[in-house]
Amino acid sequence: MSTQDGPDRDQVLEWVERVAAFVSAEWGLAPITGRVLGWLMACDPPAQTASDIADAIGASRASLTTNMHLLTSIKLIRRFRKPGERNVYYQIEDDAWSKVIRQKLAAFTAFDELAAEGLRLGWTDEAQTRRIESARTAIAGLAKVLDQASSD
Repeated sequence: MSTQDGPDRDQVLEWVERVAAFVSAEWGLAPITGRVLGWLMACDPPAQTASDIADAIGASRASLTTNMHLLTSIKLIRRFRKPGERNVYYQIEDDAWSKVIRQKLAAFTAFDELAAEGLRLGWTDEAQTRRIESARTAIAGLAKVLDQASSD
């Protein structure tokens, strides 16, 4: 990790821990998954071997392997070899966060369709209808904010 013109390693590792806590609390993923993401966002060089990552974040190779497989399967990080080398490297995808946002938006869109289907069931209880409509209203509000942000 280069420290010439930036934070020292301890500061970076403290930040990586905050990323891990966020990923765990907000997305329900294991803290090690967040540590890997945090490290790969901040490390220098950007491509790291599993051993480099394990050493940096204090993870066992077995635990790391499972999480690297998860992150590569959802295409947030990529796995590759450099020409002429036997080592496998990992690097965060350039569009990793765009992918996360697109996946979340797709989930909201799918849930909105499910809520619309629920409204078509013909509820006679206004409270039940209101609870379902509340989900649709919240999703529509999010869509409006995102539309405004993309047009700015």
